Amino acid sequence: MGQTNNKIGFIPLRKNSKGIPNKNKKKLLGRPLFTWVLTEAIFSNLDKVFVFTDDDEIIDYVDRHFKWSPKVSCVKRSAENASDTSSTEDAIMEFSSMINNEFDIFCLLQATSPLTKRADINQALAKLTNNNLDAVLSVVKTHRFIWSKDGNSLNYDYNKRPRRQDFDGLLIENGAVYCTKKTSLLKSKNRLSGNIGILEMSEDTLVEIDSETDWQLVEQLLISNFKTSKSVQRINYLILDVDGVFTDGKIVISKDGEFSKTFDMRDGMGLEIIRQHNVKLMVMTSENSKVVEQRMKKLKIKNVYLGVKDKYSFLEKICTEKNISPKEIAYIGDDINDLSNMLRCGWSFCPSNATKPIKYYADITLNHKSAEGAIREASEFIINYNQRFDEL
Repeated sequence: MGQTNNKIGFIPLRKNSKGIPNKNKKKLLGRPLFTWVLTEAIFSNLDKVFVFTDDDEIIDYVDRHFKWSPKVSCVKRSAENASDTSSTEDAIMEFSSMINNEFDIFCLLQATSPLTKRADINQALAKLTNNNLDAVLSVVKTHRFIWSKDGNSLNYDYNKRPRRQDFDGLLIENGAVYCTKKTSLLKSKNRLSGNIGILEMSEDTLVEIDSETDWQLVEQLLISNFKTSKSVQRINYLILDVDGVFTDGKIVISKDGEFSKTFDMRDGMGLEIIRQHNVKLMVMTSENSKVVEQRMKKLKIKNVYLGVKDKYSFLEKICTEKNISPKEIAYIGDDINDLSNMLRCGWSFCPSNATKPIKYYADITLNHKSAEGAIREASEFIINYNQRFDEL
Protein backbone atom coordinates (compact mmCIF):
# COMPACT_ATOMS: atom_id res chain seq x y z
CA MET A 1 0.00 0.00 0.00
CA GLY A 2 3.01 2.35 0.29
CA GLN A 3 3.10 5.18 2.82
CA THR A 4 1.28 4.66 6.12
CA ASN A 5 -1.97 6.58 6.57
CA ASN A 6 -1.73 7.72 10.17
CA LYS A 7 -5.45 8.12 10.94
CA ILE A 8 -7.90 6.11 8.84
CA GLY A 9 -11.68 6.04 8.81
CA PHE A 10 -13.51 2.77 8.15
CA ILE A 11 -17.14 2.62 6.99
CA PRO A 12 -18.41 -0.98 6.68
CA LEU A 13 -21.47 -1.50 4.46
CA ARG A 14 -23.36 -4.67 3.58
CA LYS A 15 -25.35 -5.12 0.39
CA ASN A 16 -28.23 -6.92 2.04
CA SER A 17 -30.01 -5.55 5.09
CA LYS A 18 -33.02 -7.07 6.81
CA GLY A 19 -34.80 -4.18 8.52
CA ILE A 20 -34.76 -1.77 5.57
CA PRO A 21 -33.98 -3.25 2.13
CA ASN A 22 -30.98 -1.59 0.46
CA LYS A 23 -30.73 0.68 3.50
CA ASN A 24 -27.27 2.05 2.79
CA LYS A 25 -28.30 3.24 -0.70
CA LYS A 26 -31.74 4.53 0.23
CA LYS A 27 -32.11 8.30 -0.15
CA LEU A 28 -32.17 10.29 3.09
CA LEU A 29 -33.08 13.89 2.20
CA GLY A 30 -32.10 13.12 -1.38
CA ARG A 31 -28.74 11.49 -0.58
CA PRO A 32 -27.76 7.81 -0.14
CA LEU A 33 -27.65 7.09 3.58
CA PHE A 34 -23.95 6.18 3.68
CA THR A 35 -22.89 9.51 2.15
CA TRP A 36 -23.87 11.48 5.26
CA VAL A 37 -21.13 10.01 7.46
CA LEU A 38 -18.74 9.69 4.50
CA THR A 39 -18.91 13.43 3.84
CA GLU A 40 -18.25 14.27 7.48
CA ALA A 41 -15.31 11.86 7.50
CA ILE A 42 -13.81 13.51 4.41
CA PHE A 43 -13.83 16.93 6.05
CA SER A 44 -12.57 15.64 9.40
CA ASN A 45 -8.96 15.25 10.53
CA LEU A 46 -8.79 11.68 9.24
CA ASP A 47 -6.02 11.15 6.67
CA LYS A 48 -7.85 8.49 4.66
CA VAL A 49 -11.40 7.11 4.55
CA PHE A 50 -12.19 3.59 3.37
CA VAL A 51 -15.62 2.32 2.34
CA PHE A 52 -15.60 -1.46 2.90
CA THR A 53 -18.49 -3.14 1.09
CA ASP A 54 -19.63 -6.10 -0.98
CA ASP A 55 -22.02 -3.85 -2.95
CA ASP A 56 -20.66 -3.11 -6.44
CA GLU A 57 -23.21 -0.30 -6.91
CA ILE A 58 -21.86 1.54 -3.89
CA ILE A 59 -18.27 1.02 -5.05
CA ASP A 60 -19.17 2.41 -8.48
CA TYR A 61 -21.01 5.37 -6.91
CA VAL A 62 -18.07 6.29 -4.68
CA ASP A 63 -15.50 5.83 -7.45
CA ARG A 64 -17.45 8.10 -9.81
CA HIS A 65 -18.92 10.74 -7.50
CA PHE A 66 -16.29 11.12 -4.79
CA LYS A 67 -13.24 11.08 -7.04
CA TRP A 68 -12.80 14.78 -6.20
CA SER A 69 -11.56 13.70 -2.76
CA PRO A 70 -8.14 12.00 -2.64
CA LYS A 71 -9.03 10.80 0.86
CA VAL A 72 -11.66 8.27 -0.24
CA SER A 73 -11.08 4.67 -1.38
CA CYS A 74 -13.25 1.58 -1.69
CA VAL A 75 -12.17 -1.92 -0.70
CA LYS A 76 -14.22 -4.97 -1.71
CA ARG A 77 -15.62 -6.90 1.24
CA SER A 78 -15.75 -10.70 1.02
CA ALA A 79 -19.08 -12.50 0.94
CA GLU A 80 -18.07 -14.40 4.08
CA ASN A 81 -17.74 -11.18 6.05
CA ALA A 82 -20.91 -9.63 4.65
CA SER A 83 -23.38 -12.27 5.83
CA ASP A 84 -26.03 -11.88 8.54
CA THR A 85 -23.88 -13.83 10.98
CA SER A 86 -20.57 -12.02 10.41
CA SER A 87 -19.54 -9.46 12.99
CA THR A 88 -18.15 -5.97 12.50
CA GLU A 89 -14.96 -7.17 14.19
CA ASP A 90 -14.64 -9.87 11.50
CA ALA A 91 -14.91 -7.18 8.85
CA ILE A 92 -12.40 -4.94 10.64
CA MET A 93 -9.77 -7.67 10.85
CA GLU A 94 -10.29 -8.74 7.23
CA PHE A 95 -9.90 -5.15 6.06
CA SER A 96 -6.88 -4.51 8.26
CA SER A 97 -5.03 -7.46 6.78
CA MET A 98 -6.00 -6.36 3.24
CA ILE A 99 -4.21 -3.04 3.73
CA ASN A 100 -1.30 -4.71 5.53
CA ASN A 101 -2.19 -2.97 8.81
CA GLU A 102 -0.85 0.28 7.42
CA PHE A 103 -2.33 2.75 9.89
CA ASP A 104 -1.66 4.07 13.37
CA ILE A 105 -5.20 5.01 14.42
CA PHE A 106 -8.33 3.18 13.28
CA CYS A 107 -11.71 4.95 13.38
CA LEU A 108 -14.86 2.88 12.86
CA LEU A 109 -17.79 4.97 11.61
CA GLN A 110 -21.33 3.70 11.14
CA ALA A 111 -23.53 4.71 8.19
CA THR A 112 -26.59 4.07 10.36
CA SER A 113 -25.59 7.12 12.44
CA PRO A 114 -26.02 9.94 9.88
CA LEU A 115 -26.11 12.63 12.59
CA THR A 116 -22.38 12.13 13.25
CA LYS A 117 -20.43 15.33 12.60
CA ARG A 118 -16.78 15.93 11.74
CA ALA A 119 -16.41 17.66 15.12
CA ASP A 120 -17.36 14.36 16.83
CA ILE A 121 -14.74 12.47 14.82
CA ASN A 122 -12.09 15.10 15.53
CA GLN A 123 -12.84 15.11 19.26
CA ALA A 124 -12.56 11.31 19.40
CA LEU A 125 -9.20 11.41 17.60
CA ALA A 126 -7.89 14.16 19.87
CA LYS A 127 -9.06 12.37 23.01
CA LEU A 128 -7.36 9.15 21.93
CA THR A 129 -4.00 10.77 21.22
CA ASN A 130 -3.95 13.37 23.99
CA ASN A 131 -5.06 11.25 26.95
CA ASN A 132 -2.88 8.15 26.69
CA LEU A 133 -5.88 5.97 25.80
CA ASP A 134 -6.11 2.72 23.84
CA ALA A 135 -9.63 3.34 22.53
CA VAL A 136 -12.47 5.86 22.54
CA LEU A 137 -16.18 5.27 21.95
CA SER A 138 -19.08 7.68 21.50
CA VAL A 139 -21.91 7.76 24.02
CA VAL A 140 -25.06 9.74 24.76
CA LYS A 141 -26.30 10.75 28.19
CA THR A 142 -29.90 9.77 28.81
CA HIS A 143 -32.06 10.59 31.80
CA ARG A 144 -34.31 7.57 31.36
CA PHE A 145 -34.97 5.27 34.29
CA ILE A 146 -33.90 1.69 33.51
CA TRP A 147 -35.70 -1.43 34.74
CA SER A 148 -35.02 -5.16 34.52
CA LYS A 149 -37.55 -7.71 33.28
CA ASP A 150 -38.11 -8.94 36.83
CA GLY A 151 -39.22 -5.50 37.99
CA ASN A 152 -36.05 -4.14 39.57
CA SER A 153 -34.98 -0.53 39.05
CA LEU A 154 -31.39 -0.52 37.81
CA ASN A 155 -30.19 3.05 37.86
CA TYR A 156 -32.27 4.82 40.53
CA ASP A 157 -34.23 4.31 43.73
CA TYR A 158 -37.92 4.52 42.86
CA ASN A 159 -38.71 5.34 46.50
CA LYS A 160 -36.66 8.52 46.07
CA ARG A 161 -37.39 9.42 42.46
CA PRO A 162 -34.93 12.20 41.56
CA ARG A 163 -35.81 15.30 39.59
CA ARG A 164 -34.30 15.38 36.10
CA GLN A 165 -31.98 18.24 37.00
CA ASP A 166 -30.69 16.29 40.01
CA PHE A 167 -30.23 13.00 38.13
CA ASP A 168 -26.80 12.25 36.63
CA GLY A 169 -28.40 9.99 34.06
CA LEU A 170 -26.86 7.08 32.21
CA LEU A 171 -24.27 6.95 29.42
CA ILE A 172 -25.39 4.78 26.51
CA GLU A 173 -23.29 3.63 23.56
CA ASN A 174 -24.76 5.23 20.43
CA GLY A 175 -22.83 3.17 17.89
CA ALA A 176 -21.51 6.15 15.94
CA VAL A 177 -17.74 6.50 16.48
CA TYR A 178 -15.07 4.08 17.72
CA CYS A 179 -11.37 4.95 17.63
CA THR A 180 -8.50 2.68 18.60
CA LYS A 181 -4.76 2.47 18.23
CA LYS A 182 -3.31 -0.17 15.91
CA THR A 183 -1.38 -2.01 18.60
CA SER A 184 -4.54 -2.36 20.72
CA LEU A 185 -6.69 -3.45 17.78
CA LEU A 186 -4.29 -6.11 16.53
CA LYS A 187 -3.74 -7.48 20.04
CA SER A 188 -7.40 -7.63 21.10
CA LYS A 189 -9.03 -8.02 17.65
CA ASN A 190 -11.74 -5.77 19.05
CA ARG A 191 -12.74 -2.15 18.41
CA LEU A 192 -12.46 -1.53 22.17
CA SER A 193 -9.73 -2.68 24.53
CA GLY A 194 -7.30 -1.53 27.20
CA ASN A 195 -7.72 1.96 28.64
CA ILE A 196 -11.01 3.22 27.16
CA GLY A 197 -12.24 6.82 27.03
CA ILE A 198 -15.65 8.18 26.16
CA LEU A 199 -16.84 10.90 23.80
CA GLU A 200 -20.20 12.36 24.75
CA MET A 201 -22.31 13.28 21.69
CA SER A 202 -25.60 15.19 21.55
CA GLU A 203 -28.72 13.43 22.76
CA ASP A 204 -30.33 13.27 19.29
CA THR A 205 -27.51 10.99 18.06
CA LEU A 206 -28.81 8.13 20.21
CA VAL A 207 -31.01 7.05 17.28
CA GLU A 208 -29.44 4.47 14.96
CA ILE A 209 -31.31 3.58 11.79
CA ASP A 210 -32.52 -0.02 12.06
CA SER A 211 -36.20 0.42 11.16
CA GLU A 212 -38.50 2.64 9.11
CA THR A 213 -39.50 4.44 12.31
CA ASP A 214 -35.85 5.23 13.02
CA TRP A 215 -35.49 6.49 9.46
CA GLN A 216 -38.39 8.91 9.77
CA LEU A 217 -37.15 10.16 13.14
CA VAL A 218 -33.60 10.80 11.90
CA GLU A 219 -34.93 12.55 8.81
CA GLN A 220 -36.88 14.99 10.96
CA LEU A 221 -33.90 15.50 13.27
CA LEU A 222 -31.70 16.39 10.29
CA ILE A 223 -34.30 18.83 8.99
CA SER A 224 -34.65 20.42 12.42
CA ASN A 225 -30.87 20.78 12.76
CA PHE A 226 -30.66 22.52 9.39
CA LYS A 227 -33.48 24.90 10.25
CA THR A 228 -32.04 25.91 13.61
CA SER A 229 -28.62 26.62 12.09
CA LYS A 230 -29.98 29.16 9.56
CA SER A 231 -29.35 32.85 10.15
CA VAL A 232 -29.84 36.09 8.23
CA GLN A 233 -26.90 37.14 6.07
CA ARG A 234 -26.37 38.99 2.84
CA ILE A 235 -26.73 36.74 -0.21
CA ASN A 236 -23.37 36.72 -1.98
CA TYR A 237 -23.83 33.57 -4.06
CA LEU A 238 -26.65 32.06 -6.09
CA ILE A 239 -26.47 28.37 -6.98
CA LEU A 240 -28.86 26.99 -9.58
CA ASP A 241 -29.89 23.53 -10.68
CA VAL A 242 -30.57 23.23 -14.42
CA ASP A 243 -33.32 20.76 -15.40
CA GLY A 244 -36.57 21.95 -13.85
CA VAL A 245 -35.05 25.36 -12.99
CA PHE A 246 -33.46 26.82 -16.12
CA THR A 247 -35.57 24.45 -18.22
CA ASP A 248 -39.06 22.99 -17.95
CA GLY A 249 -37.50 19.60 -17.26
CA LYS A 250 -38.22 18.30 -20.74
CA ILE A 251 -35.63 17.36 -23.34
CA VAL A 252 -35.89 16.55 -27.02
CA ILE A 253 -34.04 13.33 -27.83
CA SER A 254 -32.63 12.41 -31.24
CA LYS A 255 -31.14 9.06 -32.23
CA ASP A 256 -27.73 10.52 -31.28
CA GLY A 257 -28.86 11.43 -27.78
CA GLU A 258 -29.91 14.70 -26.18
CA PHE A 259 -30.80 17.27 -28.80
CA SER A 260 -32.33 20.35 -27.19
CA LYS A 261 -33.67 22.00 -24.04
CA THR A 262 -35.82 25.10 -23.67
CA PHE A 263 -34.44 28.13 -21.78
CA ASP A 264 -36.10 31.46 -20.96
CA MET A 265 -34.39 34.66 -22.14
CA ARG A 266 -35.87 36.59 -19.18
CA ASP A 267 -33.96 34.32 -16.81
CA GLY A 268 -30.72 35.13 -18.61
CA MET A 269 -31.36 38.85 -18.22
CA GLY A 270 -32.18 38.37 -14.53
CA LEU A 271 -28.83 36.65 -13.97
CA GLU A 272 -27.00 39.40 -15.83
CA ILE A 273 -28.61 42.02 -13.60
CA ILE A 274 -27.95 40.11 -10.36
CA ARG A 275 -24.26 39.87 -11.23
CA GLN A 276 -24.18 43.64 -11.45
CA HIS A 277 -25.31 43.61 -7.82
CA ASN A 278 -22.24 41.62 -6.74
CA VAL A 279 -23.90 38.21 -6.47
CA LYS A 280 -21.70 35.43 -7.84
CA LEU A 281 -23.32 32.63 -9.84
CA MET A 282 -22.76 28.88 -9.82
CA VAL A 283 -24.57 26.13 -11.69
CA MET A 284 -24.68 22.58 -10.35
CA THR A 285 -26.42 19.75 -12.20
CA SER A 286 -26.33 15.97 -12.08
CA GLU A 287 -26.35 15.78 -15.89
CA ASN A 288 -23.39 15.92 -18.27
CA SER A 289 -24.93 18.00 -21.03
CA LYS A 290 -23.24 19.77 -23.95
CA VAL A 291 -26.40 21.83 -24.41
CA VAL A 292 -26.16 23.10 -20.82
CA GLU A 293 -22.45 23.75 -21.19
CA GLN A 294 -23.08 25.87 -24.30
CA ARG A 295 -25.92 27.81 -22.67
CA MET A 296 -23.85 28.64 -19.60
CA LYS A 297 -21.01 29.89 -21.80
CA LYS A 298 -23.53 32.13 -23.54
CA LEU A 299 -24.63 33.43 -20.13
CA LYS A 300 -20.94 33.90 -19.13
CA ILE A 301 -21.32 31.74 -16.03
CA LYS A 302 -17.86 30.39 -15.27
CA ASN A 303 -18.54 28.19 -12.24
CA VAL A 304 -20.47 25.37 -13.91
CA TYR A 305 -20.35 21.90 -12.33
CA LEU A 306 -21.72 19.09 -14.49
CA GLY A 307 -22.35 15.47 -13.54
CA VAL A 308 -22.62 16.14 -9.79
CA LYS A 309 -24.76 13.42 -8.20
CA ASP A 310 -24.04 14.13 -4.54
CA LYS A 311 -24.57 17.88 -4.60
CA TYR A 312 -24.34 18.23 -0.81
CA SER A 313 -20.79 16.89 -0.49
CA PHE A 314 -19.66 18.74 -3.61
CA LEU A 315 -21.03 22.03 -2.26
CA GLU A 316 -19.15 21.35 0.98
CA LYS A 317 -15.98 21.01 -1.10
CA ILE A 318 -16.67 24.34 -2.84
CA CYS A 319 -17.42 26.12 0.45
CA THR A 320 -14.20 24.78 2.00
CA GLU A 321 -12.02 25.72 -0.97
CA LYS A 322 -13.53 29.18 -1.44
CA ASN A 323 -14.06 29.91 2.27
CA ILE A 324 -17.82 30.39 1.75
CA SER A 325 -20.48 30.02 4.42
CA PRO A 326 -23.64 28.19 3.29
CA LYS A 327 -25.55 30.98 5.05
CA GLU A 328 -24.50 33.46 2.33
CA ILE A 329 -25.79 31.18 -0.45
CA ALA A 330 -29.21 31.18 -2.12
CA TYR A 331 -30.09 27.92 -3.84
CA ILE A 332 -32.73 27.21 -6.49
CA GLY A 333 -33.78 23.59 -6.97
CA ASP A 334 -36.79 21.61 -8.01
CA ASP A 335 -36.35 17.97 -7.02
CA ILE A 336 -35.27 15.68 -4.21
CA ASN A 337 -31.55 15.65 -5.08
CA ASP A 338 -31.48 19.39 -4.29
CA LEU A 339 -33.22 19.04 -0.92
CA SER A 340 -30.23 18.72 1.44
CA ASN A 341 -28.53 21.76 -0.09
CA MET A 342 -31.74 23.77 0.00
CA LEU A 343 -32.15 22.98 3.68
CA ARG A 344 -28.69 24.11 4.68
CA CYS A 345 -28.23 27.21 2.50
CA GLY A 346 -29.21 30.65 3.74
CA TRP A 347 -32.16 30.93 1.36
CA SER A 348 -33.87 28.34 -0.82
CA PHE A 349 -36.19 28.89 -3.78
CA CYS A 350 -38.14 26.59 -6.06
CA PRO A 351 -40.28 27.15 -9.17
CA SER A 352 -44.05 26.87 -8.79
CA ASN A 353 -43.97 23.53 -10.66
CA ALA A 354 -41.31 21.92 -8.42
CA THR A 355 -41.98 18.56 -6.80
CA LYS A 356 -44.14 18.46 -3.66
CA PRO A 357 -41.39 17.74 -1.09
CA ILE A 358 -39.29 20.61 -2.43
CA LYS A 359 -42.21 23.04 -2.33
CA TYR A 360 -42.90 21.98 1.24
CA TYR A 361 -39.37 22.72 2.48
CA ALA A 362 -38.33 25.65 0.25
CA ASP A 363 -38.13 29.04 1.96
CA ILE A 364 -39.90 30.58 -1.02
CA THR A 365 -42.02 28.93 -3.70
CA LEU A 366 -41.83 31.27 -6.66
CA ASN A 367 -44.94 32.37 -8.56
CA HIS A 368 -43.40 31.48 -11.91
CA LYS A 369 -42.72 28.05 -13.37
CA SER A 370 -39.32 26.83 -14.50
CA ALA A 371 -38.32 28.15 -17.95
CA GLU A 372 -41.09 30.74 -17.52
CA GLY A 373 -39.35 33.41 -15.46
CA ALA A 374 -38.74 31.63 -12.12
CA ILE A 375 -35.04 32.52 -12.10
CA ARG A 376 -35.81 36.14 -13.01
CA GLU A 377 -38.27 36.33 -10.09
CA ALA A 378 -35.71 34.86 -7.66
CA SER A 379 -33.05 37.27 -8.94
CA GLU A 380 -35.29 40.27 -8.29
CA PHE A 381 -36.07 39.00 -4.79
CA ILE A 382 -32.36 38.62 -3.98
CA ILE A 383 -31.53 42.10 -5.30
CA ASN A 384 -34.29 43.67 -3.18
CA TYR A 385 -33.34 41.60 -0.13
CA ASN A 386 -29.67 42.57 -0.36
CA GLN A 387 -30.55 46.25 -0.77
CA ARG A 388 -32.61 46.14 2.43
CA PHE A 389 -29.91 44.11 4.20
CA ASP A 390 -27.20 46.63 3.18
CA GLU A 391 -29.30 49.47 4.59
CA LEU A 392 -29.47 47.93 8.06
